[in-house]
Amino acid sequence: MKQIKQPLILPVAVLLSVFILAEVNYPLLKPQSALALFAMLGLIVVFLKYPLHPRFAENRFCQILDFVLVGSVIICFGYVVFQTEPIFKQFWLNGTFLGNRAGVEHPLDYFIGGFGLILILEATRRAIGVTLPLLAVAFLLYASFGQFMPGWLFPHRGQSLQRIISQTFLHGGVFGVALRVMFTYVFLFVLFGAFLERTGATSYILNLARQIFGTSAGSPAKVAVIGSGMMGSLSGSAVANTATTGTFTIPLMRSVGFKPTIAGGIEAAASSGGALVPPIMGAAAYMMLEIVEPSVTYLEIIKAALLPAILYYTALLLIVHFYAKRISNVPSNQTEAGEVTKENGEPENPSVKKLPRMQGVVFFGAFVTLILFLLMGSTPFRAVSWSLLVVLVISLFHPQTRVGISGILKSMENAAHSGVSLVAAASCVGIILGVVTLTGVGSKLPGVLLPLAETNLIFALFLLMISTIILGMGLPSSVCYLLMAILVGQVLLDLGVVPLAAHFFIFYFGMMSMVTPPVALAAYTAAAIADANIMQTAFAAFRFALVGFALPYAFVLRPELLLLNAEGGTPEIWTVLINLLPTLAGTVIFASSIAGYAFRKLLLWERCLMFIAVPILFFIPTEMNFMWLHGITLLASVSIFYYNWRKGKLNHENYT
Repeated sequence: MKQIKQPLILPVAVLLSVFILAEVNYPLLKPQSALALFAMLGLIVVFLKYPLHPRFAENRFCQILDFVLVGSVIICFGYVVFQTEPIFKQFWLNGTFLGNRAGVEHPLDYFIGGFGLILILEATRRAIGVTLPLLAVAFLLYASFGQFMPGWLFPHRGQSLQRIISQTFLHGGVFGVALRVMFTYVFLFVLFGAFLERTGATSYILNLARQIFGTSAGSPAKVAVIGSGMMGSLSGSAVANTATTGTFTIPLMRSVGFKPTIAGGIEAAASSGGALVPPIMGAAAYMMLEIVEPSVTYLEIIKAALLPAILYYTALLLIVHFYAKRISNVPSNQTEAGEVTKENGEPENPSVKKLPRMQGVVFFGAFVTLILFLLMGSTPFRAVSWSLLVVLVISLFHPQTRVGISGILKSMENAAHSGVSLVAAASCVGIILGVVTLTGVGSKLPGVLLPLAETNLIFALFLLMISTIILGMGLPSSVCYLLMAILVGQVLLDLGVVPLAAHFFIFYFGMMSMVTPPVALAAYTAAAIADANIMQTAFAAFRFALVGFALPYAFVLRPELLLLNAEGGTPEIWTVLINLLPTLAGTVIFASSIAGYAFRKLLLWERCLMFIAVPILFFIPTEMNFMWLHGITLLASVSIFYYNWRKGKLNHENYT
């Protein structure tokens, strides 16, 4: 039976990819019909790919059940298409299409809708685990029994089962913003990344990073940072990025003296920031196009993400460099961290591989054309579609990059394998959003949080950070962002935060949940590759990614870091520099204090003093009244660096 399931995935995956490319660029169907077909094909792959339980993967009864569920998916979601598209008007119940039957649905509508919700919950459980389905079930129970809820749980009059099914499946909910974003934007970028990987352009990233850093201190770790950042921008998934690049970078780091937990932590921290890197970014970036008010363009999102991404990866590179310098005397076959030696003691450059030129042409051609199409005014989905075509054309000019028919089919299959879990998750989130709309809890929650934090913006940000991280521990970061943006994002807007900055704040902490113990999924993946202790790796990843927990506060308090002014417009260049310079200085100091090194190992009091300097440089306003405080902080930090430079130089002279 398993031999039948696996071959079926390929044609469904190809059909899914072709359908999205065609329908997004040249729509023929009603919006709900298109989303229903998208969800149907995605859930079919889920039930073919993921068994009821890994233990029962070979069980014949369970495999038959999988085919029953596939048939049920076709019936439930096909029903929505049949009851929506005018070409099937003769099959419309009561002669009315589904969208006009709100409040007067046919009993068959409720049966199909209820069974469709069960299928979505089970598909999501198989694809990403129990957390999101349990959360959806909790919201459904809340909708049903709202009249029995205590006062602190936002009681309401309660809704009938028919009303819940209508709101969550038949009219909106599942076929709402979450699934629409996945259909319109995310899956196309997943497909784009799959084709780039097939051409070999993604392996070019790692080889390029190796050549850039050569034999510098901690070069394998720096390769991991840059390679994972660029790869993460393609995949948008911290876990997938860790699994892909970590296979190469973690053993490389271990070979030059990094402990397994440290190697895994660096890879997880670097991979988790990948979805923050323009121009592709993660799924949450495309959700902003639908959610942020006043509406923003994709270019505005890319522009806003640029400086925070640079600061995050600058901090990671500095932490890695300082840490490598600190452990450069560990016993291993190296002259210093990052410089592997041959048996005769001569240095061996780990990046001797010659860069494949054509793979680089494909890689840079893909990025340049994507940006050009966006600058020319193309929508994100149209830009990535044209860029995908450019990749295929360029790849034809060399056998090393040529994809071919079989490669195209395989890329589509790989994209489906990567993307269908998000299809299931987005459908499940639609259930939650349907309940939020039905019960009005989305407007009640900010009403409770706002009085708690209306006099203290930092406290409001802290509450939102904790909520986002807790929710993100069991959910994909894009799903976490969507829920938090809908539920509590209004709190920040009511406190006067620039709308795009407020959404970036939630977006960042949704990503950082991937490296926040105790449930740090990216760190878990890295630990498995490094053969390291899971919790120790998670805490190492948390430590290396700490700057990612400070930056969101900085760009909410200083929207100029997002290239925005206090009104959400374009700032003057001098105001950007005034806000960037202390933040950049704080980033260097933060990296040094986390690694415990500044030309030599830092003493405890020095690290503590530098930790205190960071929030001053990050959070204190850059106004004239506070310039003296910034100046004293920078002077104290520079003094510590200079003192350690002098001590390190004297020790080196005495040693030689």
